[in-house]
Amino acid sequence: MLDRLALHRQQFPALRGKQYFNYGGQGPMAQTTLDAIFQAHHHMQEMGPFSGATNQWIMAEAAQTRAAIAAELGTTADTITLTEDVTVGCNIPLWGIAWKAGDHMLLSDCEHPGVIAAVQEICRRFDVTYSFCPLLETVNGGDPAAVVAEHLQPNTRLLVVSHILWNTGQVLPLERMVDVCRDRPNPVLVLVDAAQSVGALPLDLPAIGVDFYAFTGHKWWCGPAGLGGLYVRPEAMAQIAPTFIGWRGITTDAAANPTGWKPNGERYEVATSNYPLLAGLRAAIAHQAEWGTATQRYQRLVELSQRLWSQLQELPYLRPVRQTPPDSGLVSFWVLENGEPSPAWHKRLVDELERQNVFLRTLLAPNCVRACTHYLTLESEVDDLVAAIKRILSDLT
Repeated sequence: MLDRLALHRQQFPALRGKQYFNYGGQGPMAQTTLDAIFQAHHHMQEMGPFSGATNQWIMAEAAQTRAAIAAELGTTADTITLTEDVTVGCNIPLWGIAWKAGDHMLLSDCEHPGVIAAVQEICRRFDVTYSFCPLLETVNGGDPAAVVAEHLQPNTRLLVVSHILWNTGQVLPLERMVDVCRDRPNPVLVLVDAAQSVGALPLDLPAIGVDFYAFTGHKWWCGPAGLGGLYVRPEAMAQIAPTFIGWRGITTDAAANPTGWKPNGERYEVATSNYPLLAGLRAAIAHQAEWGTATQRYQRLVELSQRLWSQLQELPYLRPVRQTPPDSGLVSFWVLENGEPSPAWHKRLVDELERQNVFLRTLLAPNCVRACTHYLTLESEVDDLVAAIKRILSDLT
């Protein structure tokens, strides 16, 4: 398996001569992905970038990509909207709901600042309120579904949560959280930020039951930046109107669709995009499948994250944010100075590691360092990372 992984990794230029632990920020692209993007660009130019033949080719590319994405998410292509990134995917349902004064939104306290900012602007414009439920405190024990149930209000219309918390790496029990939201006199819709889960977890979205699931291709799928998607549960589609409206989302067949919008996930798409990225994302998904199934990839990345977490536990001047073994590829930890987390040492550590071609990142909330393991990561890279951290932080001992 490891020999096959070594051959598989040779396709990734960014992994040559580097130790890469930033998959939660952006995954590196394989050469097959880069080639697919270039070939698609070249094909469009050969056909003529604006022609009837090109338009037919673009529609076929989009359809193939929705189908490839849907297969990975356990759903059907008609539930998939192609977007630019997670933030756009979240904004579609956030702005598509017909908000009324007095409505309420509930967010976890681990959501991304971009999503929080959109919620705040909706509240300002439509006299809607929002509050946070403390899921960060459940990272080392507690029931996230029970916390959500406790913080839902009679006027709550939408729960906004991440499937994997981007700062702690905790995998939330989405199916139980959905049950909590649906088992109410006024069911609550569920919007999921899936930035850290798509490409990492084996997924069956219809079984989980979420209403909206926004994701990107450029992180754990190791696809191109600028292409993501949104899953909309068919029963929830009537709950949101298109937020951005353009020619890709409408139909001129008024008899077939009086609203003018397409009857599937395409209704939330807008207009001209970077179409060659479609081929790139399909190539990235296919390349991962060549190594193993989604379940096999997930099992490996967790084994590696637990290997890293266990070794970090042994360093006296480090404290992992999670006190239990991780269930995702994200491992966050504090550097301790005089027994307390040190933001200055966090930055110093990450900067020094980067000078050694070892790539991690700092986070602000909580202020810590985050390393990400993927199925692509080598055991030796994990061991070398811990050894490098130990050398750099020797001044603390």
